[in-house]
Amino acid sequence: MSLESEADLPGEAVLAGTLPEALRAELVAFRRDLHMHPELGNQEFRTTAAIKARLEKAGLAPRVLAIGTGLVCDIGDLDGVRPMLALRADIDALPIPDTKSECSYRSTVPDRAHACGHDVHTTVVLGAGLVLAELHRQGKLPRPVRLLFQPAEEVLPGGAADAIECGVLDGVGQIIAVHCDPRVDAGRIGLRAGAITSACDRLEIALDGPGGHTARPHLTTDLVTAAARVVTDVPALVSRRVDSRSGLAVTWGRVESGHAPNVIPQHAELSGTVRCLDIEAWRQAPDIVHAAIDEIANLYRAKSEINYVRGVPPVVNDAGVTELLRDAMVARRGVESVEDTEQSLGGEDFSWYLEHVPGAMARLGVRTPGERTVRDLHQGDFDADESAITVGVELFTAAALLEGGV
Repeated sequence: MSLESEADLPGEAVLAGTLPEALRAELVAFRRDLHMHPELGNQEFRTTAAIKARLEKAGLAPRVLAIGTGLVCDIGDLDGVRPMLALRADIDALPIPDTKSECSYRSTVPDRAHACGHDVHTTVVLGAGLVLAELHRQGKLPRPVRLLFQPAEEVLPGGAADAIECGVLDGVGQIIAVHCDPRVDAGRIGLRAGAITSACDRLEIALDGPGGHTARPHLTTDLVTAAARVVTDVPALVSRRVDSRSGLAVTWGRVESGHAPNVIPQHAELSGTVRCLDIEAWRQAPDIVHAAIDEIANLYRAKSEINYVRGVPPVVNDAGVTELLRDAMVARRGVESVEDTEQSLGGEDFSWYLEHVPGAMARLGVRTPGERTVRDLHQGDFDADESAITVGVELFTAAALLEGGV
């Protein structure tokens, strides 16, 4: 296994695909522009246009997906010998305000923010594509590569399913991605073979029954108490009906009922998420959750209406592709630049691609080394150390150049 080399400076041999300073600065500016103009899932028209324009400027031929946003761009042609390596980025933002107070590139769109790092992911794949396109022109790209800019990752069950229906995996043998991790220092990545994220579904419940005066709860369904018991008892019941190692967990995000202190309401609503570490337990989860809710609702004579929205399965990293990413990072930055990471309870629709082709996702460190404050994902003050862009680009280019990767 080896990497091709090229002379970047007189007397200094570096790995092919090292990021030139001018491109490094351009990519930081591109990322900041995306950060200032976040767009929600399936509405990423400006983002799609910006990516398309830059790829076309480089002489490439990107294709917008049939769903209207997102695009793919191939570098090199399929030869029937080596399958294509896909580099995937997600391009959508979150419906939350950007709360960074001192930041020249904070969001200009009210209640919209790139608070999950998708602007970084997009810039990394764009930068890798520009570098690999130049290497291809020089005859130094040993395999064809597909750039995949996917919309609507934050919209269950994920834009990946729509992208797959558009044929983005045709001819692809492996797929790789990164996800920003504010717990890992910039300059490093986290890797794990096997499950690295969890399954995530959405749960919505309506409870109904005769209401009445709080002086006479025995004549009502007492929906507030019924809702409270669903909140506390359903997670406990669910956790006892599967192997505890599966990590099946129900967590509530919204509970609403009633308008007056002395009136027992006729309607209550609850919503939350169902997360699971194990894919087999995830497949059983809808039946288990439904049964637990009905059991508690019936106890209080409440009528329950359940909307269980299937989300995404766990991202299960292929062992071989994980080693490809490890080898690529070690070749770029040495063995100390890679750390083992744990399985998280977060969901990621990258998992849908792995139902079809082997692949792996790395955690891309975005914390400034030495910084004690962790700006967590999905928070309005989230930001990334922009040196991580260079790390991601060079990780992907090294993975594409490694001879034994596919």
